[in-house]
Amino acid sequence: MTVLILEPLEAEVVQWLAERHDACFAPELVGDPRGLRAALQDSRALIAPPEVRVDAELLHGAPALRAIGRASGGAENIDVEACRQVGVEVVRSQRSTACAEAEFVVGALLSLLRRVPVEGSDGLKVGRELGCSTIGLLGLTPAAQVLAQLLQAFGSRVVGYDPGLHPSDATWARWGIESVSLGELVECSDGLVLLLPYFERFRGLLGERQLENARANQVVVGLSQSGLFDEAALGRALRGGRLRAAWFDCMEPGWLEQGRPLHGIPTLQVTPRLAGTTRESRVRAAWAVARGLDELLGKVPGSKKKPAEKAAAKAAGYY
Repeated sequence: MTVLILEPLEAEVVQWLAERHDACFAPELVGDPRGLRAALQDSRALIAPPEVRVDAELLHGAPALRAIGRASGGAENIDVEACRQVGVEVVRSQRSTACAEAEFVVGALLSLLRRVPVEGSDGLKVGRELGCSTIGLLGLTPAAQVLAQLLQAFGSRVVGYDPGLHPSDATWARWGIESVSLGELVECSDGLVLLLPYFERFRGLLGERQLENARANQVVVGLSQSGLFDEAALGRALRGGRLRAAWFDCMEPGWLEQGRPLHGIPTLQVTPRLAGTTRESRVRAAWAVARGLDELLGKVPGSKKKPAEKAAAKAAGYY
């Protein structure tokens, strides 16, 4: 077998792959570890949903595997380093969900700014306008580029911070985002948007020191893992009112359980990874992954991409 497809994809995408490769669509193997191990023995490519953890153990049982594809959800449970060590490439398209994620963030910001009113100078409870707000973006992902354009159309001031991008990088100016430090981002933002891809080294990046200096009545929209926050510090900031409200589209397991700092906070809203999931984004992502895998499987083992090919792959959002 060439391509094992566990993730539900558009029928035309599955057919397109099947016409080019020995492809098998078997979503039932997601809940069948033994069957999955057997199927992986001779699979050269795997398209796996977020429910399937790709780690060293899975890779060890897939000696012929050359590529992992994921069309939906994040890559937090894909051990990229383990894949690199055995020569397995990870194929995703970050750009496929950028428009959907940007629209989701705008909707969440509008909802939070209006739904959780603050007391004005005349004593009345009033909401706030997005166009008169400063919005801070943590992480310069493809969604950040689309989001910056939408926010600027509203009239918002857009600031940003990314630990992997120098403040002098031309990308900031090209995308119309003002580069600031992490401390400044939290201090000046009426709305803080978390887009930064999550890695263990970023756990607790936003802790007590940052949150105690957060702008008064700040709202937070998180598309990244909630682990970017220190759990206890986030709970204190929401309960104490330093953060007016928060909306997370990805919450770490157990964080809402009774006895944990975030349990029962009325100004905290959590959704199950809805931001990047639209009919349009699913189609774009499925085609991007299918074409990326087709390109990899058609390469001669050991061959390297030419510079022009690398540039084209980067532009398409593959990594």
